[in-house]
Amino acid sequence: MVRAEITASGIVQGVGFRPFIFRLARHYGLTGTVANTPAGVVIVADGPKKEVDRFEAAIRPEAPPLAAINELTTVRRKIDPDRIHSEFLIRKSIPAGKKTGPVTPDSDVCPACLAELLDPADRRFGYPFINCTDCGPRYTLIKQTPYDRSFTAMADFPMCAACRAEYRDPGNRRFHAQATCCPDCGPHLLLVDATNQPLARNDPLTAAATRLRAGQIVAIKGLGGFHLAVDATNEEAVDRLRRHKGRPAKPLAVMAPDIGVAASFAEISGHERAWLAGPQKPVVLLRKKKPFGLAANVAPDNRFIGVMLPYTPLHHLILAGAERPALVMTSGNRSGSPIAKDNDEALLQLAGIADCFLLHTRRIVTRADDSVLRLNDHGQIFLLRRARSFVPTAVPLAEDAGRTLALGAMLKDTICLTRNREAFVSQHIGDLDNIDTVQNLKELIRHFTALLRIEPELIAHDLHPDYPSTRYAREQHLPLVAVQHHHAHAVSCMAEHRLTGPVIAITLDGSGYGPDKTVWGGEVLVAGYHDYTRAAHLTPVPLPGGEAAIREPWRMAASHLAHAFGPEFRELELPVLDQYRDKLTPLVQMMEKGINSPLTSSCGRLFDAVAALLDLRYIISFEGEAAAMLEMVMPGHDRDQGVYDFAIQEKAGPPVQLDTAPIIKGVVQDLREQVPAPVISSRFHNTLATLFARTALLLRENTGLNQVVLSGGVFQNATLQTALKTRFERDGFSVYVHNQVPANDGGLALGQAVAGHAIFHRQSRTGT
Repeated sequence: MVRAEITASGIVQGVGFRPFIFRLARHYGLTGTVANTPAGVVIVADGPKKEVDRFEAAIRPEAPPLAAINELTTVRRKIDPDRIHSEFLIRKSIPAGKKTGPVTPDSDVCPACLAELLDPADRRFGYPFINCTDCGPRYTLIKQTPYDRSFTAMADFPMCAACRAEYRDPGNRRFHAQATCCPDCGPHLLLVDATNQPLARNDPLTAAATRLRAGQIVAIKGLGGFHLAVDATNEEAVDRLRRHKGRPAKPLAVMAPDIGVAASFAEISGHERAWLAGPQKPVVLLRKKKPFGLAANVAPDNRFIGVMLPYTPLHHLILAGAERPALVMTSGNRSGSPIAKDNDEALLQLAGIADCFLLHTRRIVTRADDSVLRLNDHGQIFLLRRARSFVPTAVPLAEDAGRTLALGAMLKDTICLTRNREAFVSQHIGDLDNIDTVQNLKELIRHFTALLRIEPELIAHDLHPDYPSTRYAREQHLPLVAVQHHHAHAVSCMAEHRLTGPVIAITLDGSGYGPDKTVWGGEVLVAGYHDYTRAAHLTPVPLPGGEAAIREPWRMAASHLAHAFGPEFRELELPVLDQYRDKLTPLVQMMEKGINSPLTSSCGRLFDAVAALLDLRYIISFEGEAAAMLEMVMPGHDRDQGVYDFAIQEKAGPPVQLDTAPIIKGVVQDLREQVPAPVISSRFHNTLATLFARTALLLRENTGLNQVVLSGGVFQNATLQTALKTRFERDGFSVYVHNQVPANDGGLALGQAVAGHAIFHRQSRTGT
């Protein structure tokens, strides 16, 4: 007889792991205990050595679908038969104290629950909150660990006798399922108008579906917040949603009932199919089919459509009732504000947008938007927004990052908490130019630190002195480290791949505050965790009007034209100059005198300039719109159209200057010769890929470095990322791109945390 004391670490709490171990031990005739503890799930198994061996060998391959075992450690010893346990028991969770195991992300509804949902003979038929240990809400439901019902939003709903019997039955898949409920004891739906008056007391779900078919806008409370839903085939309804929400052009995500229906309006590769149907159920950007099949204004001027499948029972039911190939399911918020999560909050915030509200009575503990990703032709993913179903999965680190809180940047903000060699990046928070989003940031910091039981010892923030996150950091009574924006981008990608550096880092985005008080954004760094060198960058040009130049790409077209052609650029015959001819003189004076025209090396603003030159966008309604249009104008599978001239000016450095003037001159020459916009866009993308690839070759000669990381919001552009990665690999580099966190500012906090900790401890050791 032996006793095996086994500790399972990873995502093993809140996923039915203890009931699974209970059943497995019973199967092999073992006795003992299983319990949730701060270290993970601890198992004590007594029995004959052969049966204990078989039991241990079966844990990994037979684990529940939502479990992710990082490590199994076992201590064995012989035991006298009279000292073995008399039976196998699930013990009460051991309080976490200051330490806790991983918190499980949200997951979709499992096939077994879905079958019950659609079975008229089942007591949960049509019940929108059906769930079990293999599915359902997790992270958005839990207030604190361990994952017990009393610590979740389900504490408001005492189980009825039937549910409690299932909860206590080891043979039932709801055994110890903390969110177990049914129509008799669980949450329920309500359909109300903007004044909270009931619209359908008997069957709110059917009434909401009827209103969707009629073209109304319905605010639907989901897993991590509200969606605004309309019929995706109704152009008038979509236009009305855009006008009410103040979102004139940004693509809207849709939800289709299944992959077969989604394939009627979108092309779906095998890799995309796997992500669409997997348990995370993110929004996946898919190529539109021709003819499209949905309203054209769902995703105007775009080759792609964001598609997701139902991930809650409520979604399955509402789509079945709506009887449409897809519903628009966009975040339930006013433009710029966080997604609404509470009933009262939604009624107040969305009253002028939605015609009615499909509410429910289960509280959402923490808000979480839908995650968004895109795949390249090789099946590699680009996370554009990391939120529901990905958070709070830890990113393993190569080095100890202590207990650091990183606050992210201004746009697409997230936070990151580290605990030694684990980093926890939060869900998408939003843009901090809104007081509600700043409040959401503070709420999430409180929730995240409490849930993960991490008390920060250090705060890392952006170098920019006026960001709301920087101001928040200064209000705290902890040591602070300011991390330069592009250094954080570089370390973010390094941390994902457990690289310690130094590396060559190509960091391209819209803007980041530089230590020289200019706006960086087209950077080639030599970076480690605790320091970096600015090895090369795009030649700075004025940002005329400051923030106005970001909203109005025509200004950047004028700035780059002035850099390339000098003052006589105004004599050029170009549509963008003809459109704004009367504003050019004051704009030039502004740039020449340096009035509200900080210098910028931004690659994102270079994309804006070329998009305006191609007459794609002069003014944008959302961040990155012009750059996205420049990629979208190319054919889906574009052939190589050649490159423009460019200049790598080594003598101007250090750092090396990467002059964009020859590129702009090449674009203008093509416009004069009436070269089609798709060809110009292709040449522009190829030129940037060639420019940065040659710069890296130059740096490899000087430094001997062979590892390259690509980071920054420009690398949301799959065309550029793939082209550059292909060139690097052809030249023998080891090249790394993001796949666990976004390349954009949504992944910045990870790099801030790792770099901030390294900088702080380097300063502490050196006394600087």
